[in-house]
Amino acid sequence: MAKIRFPNEPANYRSARSKLLKAELGLREQVEKVAAMRRKLPAGGEVPRDYVFASEAGPVKLSQLFERGPTLVAYSFMYGPKMKQPCPMCTSFLDGLNGNAQHITQRTNLVVIAKSPIARIMEYARSRGWSNLRLLSSAGNSYNLDYHGENAQGAQMPMMNVFVRKGGAIRHFYGSEVLYAPEEKGQNARHNDLMWPLWNVLDLTPEGRGGDWYPKIAYAN
Repeated sequence: MAKIRFPNEPANYRSARSKLLKAELGLREQVEKVAAMRRKLPAGGEVPRDYVFASEAGPVKLSQLFERGPTLVAYSFMYGPKMKQPCPMCTSFLDGLNGNAQHITQRTNLVVIAKSPIARIMEYARSRGWSNLRLLSSAGNSYNLDYHGENAQGAQMPMMNVFVRKGGAIRHFYGSEVLYAPEEKGQNARHNDLMWPLWNVLDLTPEGRGGDWYPKIAYAN
């Protein structure tokens, strides 16, 4: 256990902090156990078709997205053609992911997929300064529905999927299925929380993330 102290801390603080530290170490161990289980997943189902997406540079097939190795991470961004504006929660998530994308893509391929026309997606991306994200439109294919970035009623969903290409075949490897699992009382799905700096920082504060605050697309100050 760590044996550090901070200026003028009382004994009851150190006692409580030591208990918390033990719990944090247990959480760190559990996170790694889950990550190891995830890495050991067997091959998933082969993708049913070589989806063609629209990009700002023109059409691109799923098979053409594996430029930096055999793995592709694909986030479904909630911005359908009938939505007046993108999802504020997705926007917050992508604001953070944009900053890390240049690092992530040193080791794997990363794309963001939405169902709006590509021109509409890029217009919004430029307004947010998303210069590091590879953005694609699935307006012309069934990717969103097939991989649960959309439900049967056409509502868009914030799904994260991972695909692996091996021996000429592309297979699904992982999907953030916690999104579709029953939620604990007072919680949201939290399926992508480990990748989201916003909630991880707020969870360090005495106030926490709160029960009724959510990020907005814009703020008054």
